Amino acid sequence: MKLHTYFQSSASYRVRIAMNLKGIAAEYSYHDLTKDKHLDAEYAKINPQRMVPSLEVKGEVLAQSIAIMEYLEETHPNPAILPKEPLARAHARAIALLIAGDISAINNLKIRKFLKAHFGASDHFVKTQWIQHWIADGFTALESFLTRSPHTGTYCAGEYPTIADCCLVPQMFNARRFELDLTPYPTIVRISNACEQLDAFKKAHPSQQADAA
Repeated sequence: MKLHTYFQSSASYRVRIAMNLKGIAAEYSYHDLTKDKHLDAEYAKINPQRMVPSLEVKGEVLAQSIAIMEYLEETHPNPAILPKEPLARAHARAIALLIAGDISAINNLKIRKFLKAHFGASDHFVKTQWIQHWIADGFTALESFLTRSPHTGTYCAGEYPTIADCCLVPQMFNARRFELDLTPYPTIVRISNACEQLDAFKKAHPSQQADAA
């Protein structure tokens, strides 16, 4: 397997966590998103979206972090990153998609570049208004989901980390990076702190990656 990644990419961070939880080794190929290395023609041959992560496996290329993690779950089922019980599985998937689709996707680097290039947005606006607003919007909903759900345990969907936690921790990294006040989200903070004590999460952290600045 070869994982195309970037140390600060939230989506890549998710997949690194999942692979670590499952003990899956892969060759890493690094793409500096800030220097547009992922936009060249060679990488477009691998992933037409020119985004990370991409996973090369068995002569094929998988894109999209959620799809990659689902593939890893199906091909390496133990240890699991999805609960066995159907409602709990749906709960874990819903959290993962809330974070990946409704928070991270509208805050990623290409969106921030577009805001600056086409709407004249300043760094201050992007970091303190755009990013903080959308993380807070998503975290407010997520905190409510977690506090009322019977499936919430030590982790987002029970007593072992799931695909939901793989998505949560990278988003918490970004929340701290962009100085969001986390006081309103005690359940999110508690779960993230529990995850961050585990080696699989520590090894996936951006600061531990070979391409970290």
